[in-house]
Amino acid sequence: MEVITDKNKIDELLTRGVEKIYPSREKLKEVLLSAKKLRLYQGFDPTGDKLHIGHMVGLRKHRQWQDLGHEVIFLIGDGTGEAGDPTGKKKTREKFFTSEELRDNAKGYLNQAAKIVRFDGENPVKILYNGDWLNKLTKTDVLNIAQNFSVQQLIERDMFQERLKAGEEINMREFLYPLLQAYDSVVMDVDLELGGSDQTFNMLAGRTLMKKMKGKEKFVMTTPLLSDSKGIKIGKSEGNVIALTDNPNNLFGKIMSLGDDAIIPIFTLLTDVSMEEINSFDIKKDAMNLKKRVASLVVTQLHNEILAKEAEESFADTFQKKEIPEEIEELKMAKGGSLGDALVKNKILVSKSEWRRLIEGNAIHNLEKKEDIKELDFKPTENLVLKIGKKRFLKIKVK
Repeated sequence: MEVITDKNKIDELLTRGVEKIYPSREKLKEVLLSAKKLRLYQGFDPTGDKLHIGHMVGLRKHRQWQDLGHEVIFLIGDGTGEAGDPTGKKKTREKFFTSEELRDNAKGYLNQAAKIVRFDGENPVKILYNGDWLNKLTKTDVLNIAQNFSVQQLIERDMFQERLKAGEEINMREFLYPLLQAYDSVVMDVDLELGGSDQTFNMLAGRTLMKKMKGKEKFVMTTPLLSDSKGIKIGKSEGNVIALTDNPNNLFGKIMSLGDDAIIPIFTLLTDVSMEEINSFDIKKDAMNLKKRVASLVVTQLHNEILAKEAEESFADTFQKKEIPEEIEELKMAKGGSLGDALVKNKILVSKSEWRRLIEGNAIHNLEKKEDIKELDFKPTENLVLKIGKKRFLKIKVK
């Protein structure tokens, strides 16, 4: 695929959903207009098995680069993940992952990312694992990388300074993380690294190492974190990940449960609605409709338009029309007991086969947590309200 130099598309690439470009936006624009094909990457450490909508910001930017004909690498950080990225961590993590655990977590990443980028067809995104080279480094290799940095350079990192002030330890394993991430750029010989603004320190370390080891200038493009006006991250909040794997109803409902100040960031970073139109939105007057619209657009991207419409109708039936009856059938069961067994025993369901069919069809919804129950052997530990299928509701009292 030839590199596309359309000025409007390049301007969109360099401005929307972009926080900063190092060394400068102007310099990168000049290179892009010259039709030079760039190699770029973003790394994803698989410390969990799900990508969430916060990852969509970078993935959508990947897709833009891909559509313009540049070489894009989706890097799975099974090597860096072992070191443990200290970004945003006020304390040293209690557990460090093994290479095997990280590879296992990453198994579903490609299917999830494929909802947004192309891994086949024209100009496919390439897939690499940094464990393939980081796990082969010798003592001499590590020392040769380390000599390009000073302790002062690394210790000035904001979260390390916060830990020092709070009397918290800085584990040497985490301390070396930026060096390992920096080495990725050298091995892949990239022209640009893409990542969230919280990764700026790590990415600039790569820019430093590239210049010292290869005499090459690497661009860094940072994207804003998907967050509300209070700076609270959207997509991976405490105990409530909005995952790319969420089914349409859950995805729609979770976006609808966000505060109104999340509407503009999601429209800006996760949709193709023009900035001119977004700037004309009146959140105070039209928050509900705008939130439904953006939820529908996100569900359409990750699933399809038909499922997005069904999810919106389901949300309206359940929450807006207050379809939940005031008097709901109630079932008491012992804490730690199997919900499926209790439903069959009390003739709520005909058989365990029906229970299995409903679970596999995502048709048993926990209204308290706004999520489907997926475990066949689900054992409730607290009271909950269930929606079974489209019309049946049941209150579970746990004793």
